[in-house]
Amino acid sequence: MKHSYLALVIASVLSGAVLVGCDKNEDAAGEQAAQQQMPPAVVNVQTVTLDTVPQVQTFSGRTAAYQIADVRPQVSGVIDDVLFREGSNVKKGQPLYRINTDNYASSISSGQAAVQQAQANYQTAMANSVNAQADLVSQQATLSQAQNDLQRLSGLVEINAISKQQYDQAVTTVRTAQAAVQSANASIGQAKAGIESAKAGIESAKAGLQASSLDYSRTTVRAPISGRSDRSNFTVGALVSASQAEPLVTISRLDPIYVDISQSSSELLKLRQQIAEGTAQPGMNSVELVLEDGSVYPVRGELALSEAKVDESTGAITLRAIFPNSNNILLPGMYVTARLTQSMITNAALVPQSAVTRTPKSETQVYIVDKNNKIQVRPVTINGTYDGQWVVTDGLKAGDKVVVIGGAKVKPEQEVVAKPLESANPAPSAKKAPNGKTPQQAAKTMDKKPAGDETSSKKPTEAAAN
Repeated sequence: MKHSYLALVIASVLSGAVLVGCDKNEDAAGEQAAQQQMPPAVVNVQTVTLDTVPQVQTFSGRTAAYQIADVRPQVSGVIDDVLFREGSNVKKGQPLYRINTDNYASSISSGQAAVQQAQANYQTAMANSVNAQADLVSQQATLSQAQNDLQRLSGLVEINAISKQQYDQAVTTVRTAQAAVQSANASIGQAKAGIESAKAGIESAKAGLQASSLDYSRTTVRAPISGRSDRSNFTVGALVSASQAEPLVTISRLDPIYVDISQSSSELLKLRQQIAEGTAQPGMNSVELVLEDGSVYPVRGELALSEAKVDESTGAITLRAIFPNSNNILLPGMYVTARLTQSMITNAALVPQSAVTRTPKSETQVYIVDKNNKIQVRPVTINGTYDGQWVVTDGLKAGDKVVVIGGAKVKPEQEVVAKPLESANPAPSAKKAPNGKTPQQAAKTMDKKPAGDETSSKKPTEAAAN
């Protein structure tokens, strides 16, 4: 009895399993039939064209004054007056401070007196020289007369017409006259030396007067450059000295203004290698600036220089750009973002961001539609963005149809209907910039020099190479 009941239960279970299996098979067959009846998915594609695309790099930077001058006194004294308004714009040569002039005015008076005394000494030396010349003439005449007398007496002493004593006296007179002539010559030499000394005295006195006059003029402290003044560190009544370390005030020239950009040395090395290999062309020296509030500075700047060393602490190289700043919008120390086109990538494709996906391994890929209208996965290499689109440098070739819209609902090897993305988004390589130009033409336009002071016309890669 028990065996019959067990057999009945087993038979019931087996029959139920057969029924369930039949139902599942029927459902799978129905689903497959439904899929066969559904039309292929529709995707929007964009045909790839290869072109030369600007490689725009974004860097962080800080603004710095074009010129900075710490104004210090060149003479010592008490400040009598402050002649400018703190925080105002000053012109080169404009008076800023006036230092007490009493001591320096007294020095000028003393210097003028010293010059007059030196000139008087010169006149005296000239008179002494004239007297010495006259004395020499007189002594030479006396010597000539004595020599004539001695010659006349020499014939008389031979015939004993005169005494030997008279002859000896004549010889002594000649020798005395010769000594007087020599003394007169020495006096002339002394007179000439006195004249030269008097001339030197005049020059020394004039130099002292000039120094006193210069110190007097320096009691008015003037602006060495044009720019904006900071707060004054000294007020009226303060004692200042020529050797002090603290400046009276600091003046900064803000038009034009510098922007110091920091770039990794590895990025610059990669850029040089791309240019050397021919995969990229040298870029431009124009720089676009984005301010702290996200707005774009209305005037483009130019790359002025690239430092010839790498900062050991950061591994970065400093690039310096110069910008016109007539409205003083930019102030030293501001944080900004700089966009610099350092190279032009050749044989690159512009792909909308919606077309690119990332794998769990952070590899970038796109879907393309092959000639059989089936989805294929294509790994690609991304090198930055341009005009809101990815710059693809490897993985695509001209004529490929990249899926831009609808990629989320398809899978590899699935047959689809590809529709060109013409009305919604034109082909990126043929897409024009807001000014109606292609990427190459827009890049050339951006390379035009901005208004302001002239700076280096070297391209970033050339400046960095130097």
